[in-house]
Amino acid sequence: MQRILILGAGFAGLWAAAGAARALDAFGIGPGRVKITLINRDAWHGIRVRNYEADLDAIRVPLAAVLGPIGVHLVEGEVTDIDLAQHTVRCLVAGKGVALRYDRLVFALGSTLVRPAIPGLAEHGFDIDTFAGARRLAGHLAGLADRPASPGRDTVLVVGAGLTGIEAATEMVGRIGPGARVILADHAPQVGSDMGDSARPVIETALAALGVETRMGVSVAAVEAGGAVLSTGEVIPAATVIWCAGMRASPLTARFPVERDRLGRLPVDPTLKIIGCDAEFAVGDSARAMVDDGHASVMSCQHSRPMGRFGGHNAVADLLGRPLLPLRIEWYTTILDLGAWGAVYTEGWDRQVVAQGTAAKQTKQIINRQRIYPPANGDRRAILDAAAPVIQAPPQRFR
Repeated sequence: MQRILILGAGFAGLWAAAGAARALDAFGIGPGRVKITLINRDAWHGIRVRNYEADLDAIRVPLAAVLGPIGVHLVEGEVTDIDLAQHTVRCLVAGKGVALRYDRLVFALGSTLVRPAIPGLAEHGFDIDTFAGARRLAGHLAGLADRPASPGRDTVLVVGAGLTGIEAATEMVGRIGPGARVILADHAPQVGSDMGDSARPVIETALAALGVETRMGVSVAAVEAGGAVLSTGEVIPAATVIWCAGMRASPLTARFPVERDRLGRLPVDPTLKIIGCDAEFAVGDSARAMVDDGHASVMSCQHSRPMGRFGGHNAVADLLGRPLLPLRIEWYTTILDLGAWGAVYTEGWDRQVVAQGTAAKQTKQIINRQRIYPPANGDRRAILDAAAPVIQAPPQRFR
């Protein structure tokens, strides 16, 4: 019995498992010859990009509903170490140490929020990095109305004016309700610093229309139970401080003897194999892949999903001595939710705006609520077909 291990069940890991199962099916390899095992900390595939939304009921998919029909074995455990020489992964399963051997490995442990050692942040800050974090924030917000009126009760300070922070801030206006004060802060001089000159004015227009204040070119010096102190000395009374500043690849990428990039990501070749390794692949937020002649992958489900499909397929192909498929993605879009104002849809790496407002919002909702979900009916063939190593067309654009 040969074994393929996949670490993590995010957008990359889930589709790597399905991609591997599809490859075995396509090559006519039965379950008695190759076993696919996915290791994940819990029994859920989280739709992480929806953690900023108010309704959290539909943002988790039971892994058994996807993996069971396609014959992938699930181990619920926390990966603790990787021994490349011994082809072994160690994890904690129900509190006990377990070692799992592999013939091929797909590393898909994703990324985590960077939490700097700012006084009070760990004790008083919130985040939407995980489902647990999103649920904790939701419980906190639900209890605000029961508190006595105070200067900061209905104030939300969102730290980090990148895409996640912008989506969180614009959504908070509606989640807090009448009297809400939402402030978006960042050390960068402009909001959406990576969004370019075409999209940034749209974002600024939406923020102004929603009444979101900004504090740019500042950092947070301390977080307190009742608010935060900025580097400028300004004290912002706020019952809710949400940290959305910075992401980094899983710390377990350090187990690989390769040079990682500034985000801690592993370098991979066009087939998603880790450069310098013989049996290990990496996909998703923990991998840096060149998706075309001049651009590396970004930490997003847009790239994680195809990386997973190709990585899973190639792990099987490599194990069986079959040709591997190179990943190449010829298009790039960004669809940013802007709360009740709508959204902005851009195309290309220079992020040219092609739709905005309610039309772009319709596209965003189709992506977040349909396109990025696995088939929900448990149909084996439908799941395998969805895992084909092909590049989907760009999402539909409404005008």
